[in-house]
Amino acid sequence: MNKFLILSVFLITVSCSNSKKAASGTSSNKGSGDTRTTKVVMLDDETYLLTEQSDDKSYGFEQSNPVKVGERSPQNERRFLNALLGPNGETIKYFRAGSCCPFKTPNGTIGGGGLLDRYRVFWDGNKDTLNIYINMYDKGDLKIPVGFTAKK
Repeated sequence: MNKFLILSVFLITVSCSNSKKAASGTSSNKGSGDTRTTKVVMLDDETYLLTEQSDDKSYGFEQSNPVKVGERSPQNERRFLNALLGPNGETIKYFRAGSCCPFKTPNGTIGGGGLLDRYRVFWDGNKDTLNIYINMYDKGDLKIPVGFTAKK
């Protein structure tokens, strides 16, 4: 039991110090807390209604500018992705490729930090699989990433 406790404390300490190191060298946009200015509307229980097109080419595609769905909810991540269509209205497919990119946030868990989730997104006729980075700790205005359209 003592070895387990020591190992747990060590892992928490390393995790917190890594989050601090990663946060110091990244954009404050990644984990700046809650910045949402518009209410989130649902298309249905599994899909957000996205109406605003982002003109920022880094939105969602760069670790420093993730989509902020908030509420520590993988379901909100899926609601965002379920709202997206390809550039010509194609149905997209996606899978979670894992967590990455520790950052500091007031909404984090252990040590005030969080991790982004990276999703791989693709559709029929597209040669490339794209990365979409999602922050489930912080809330921001939800927009349609450049190159995508959205369900209506």
